[in-house]
Amino acid sequence: MVLSVGPGDSLADARQRVREHSEYGRWELERSRLYMGGGRQYWLRRKVMLVERTA
Repeated sequence: MVLSVGPGDSLADARQRVREHSEYGRWELERSRLYMGGGRQYWLRRKVMLVERTA
C-alpha cells in the first residue's frame, strides 16, 4: 500500500496516518521517500504473522 502526503500536510499528520494503518490494519513501514517539493510517500507492507501448529 502506498500513502502519499502532500507538501501542505504536517509531518505529525503524516506520522499519525502511518501509525493508524500500522496499528489497525496490520501494516508495517517498508520505506519512505521525501520529494523535493515537500511531498512524501510511504510504502507499507502486510505484517507477517507466524502461526504455530497446535495439533
